[in-house]
Amino acid sequence: MKKYQFSIVIVTWNALELIRRFLPSVANTEYDNFEIVIADNASTDNTRDWIKENYPQCKVVTYNQNFGYAGGNNRAVKYCTGDIIVFLNNDVRTDEAWLTHLNEAFNDQAVSIVQPKIRSEEEPDRFEYAGAAGGFIDWLGYPFCRGRIFDTVEKDYGQYDDSSDIFWASGAAFAVRKELFEELNGFDEDFEFHMEEIDLCWKAWRKGTFIRFEPKSIVYHLGGGSLPMGNPRKVYYNYRNSLIMLTKNLEKHLFAKIFFRLVLDGISGFRSLLQGKPAETLAVIRAHFAFYGRLSESLKKRRQLSESLKSPVPASVIHEKLIISEYFLKKKKTYRDLDR
Repeated sequence: MKKYQFSIVIVTWNALELIRRFLPSVANTEYDNFEIVIADNASTDNTRDWIKENYPQCKVVTYNQNFGYAGGNNRAVKYCTGDIIVFLNNDVRTDEAWLTHLNEAFNDQAVSIVQPKIRSEEEPDRFEYAGAAGGFIDWLGYPFCRGRIFDTVEKDYGQYDDSSDIFWASGAAFAVRKELFEELNGFDEDFEFHMEEIDLCWKAWRKGTFIRFEPKSIVYHLGGGSLPMGNPRKVYYNYRNSLIMLTKNLEKHLFAKIFFRLVLDGISGFRSLLQGKPAETLAVIRAHFAFYGRLSESLKKRRQLSESLKSPVPASVIHEKLIISEYFLKKKKTYRDLDR
């Protein structure tokens, strides 16, 4: 079995308390061929000094401004010497053997991206919202996970302990071959926050490579540190970026599906208004106007990707039903309950 070198990239911004809490587990990984690269987005809380004093083996790259998740990670990759890049949030605790099992998964040469099992730091017997046991999308581009559909998060009792192909890997914790990441030009920084990892995975599938979930590799994610659930800014980015991602990557029926999504977004915004959440409704409206403003650029990127990425995405990783219909109307709350 080949033993790859891993470069673990952790982007942080004014989160010294999280670094103090979670970096020790990463540094104590039992695998003997890895490096840690801290991408500091212009923190002012002495993050750099604390890491240098307590974990001098880490590389600390300090930027002069906050480039966010996508930009911070993209700029850190040039400092990485590993074959495999691991993108890890600063609020993730890792199991000692997590890299050993990721390495096993990458010994399948067809595999380009691997996600570990992501459990909740606060409830370790439960999956964590952002990734769980690997991500999928439905035919209209709505993302969900094995172990988490919308707000329903399952307990982990081994029901998804199979090493299987997934559509997308969570940005909270996933590994990618460095060569592929660079070939795909990294994360699209137009996303700013949210869904850039799904966009990257979509491109990876279209490149003809495979994305896999590895259940023996386990990490624990705190979550909600940057933008908590229900935050209008989070709502804005989720709605806007979903439409941008679909415009770039949908292979067929683009305008029909975008129209359908806009209608469903409108219904969702109206539902938020009825629930007494006008800020969420406004965020949806702002997201749509921002999408229209970027439509020309998104279509340009679509044409470029269509010319360079020719492989079709396997039907096995796209859910053929509408997930919102199954969840809200048919009351199918878990991945195992879904009609497939």
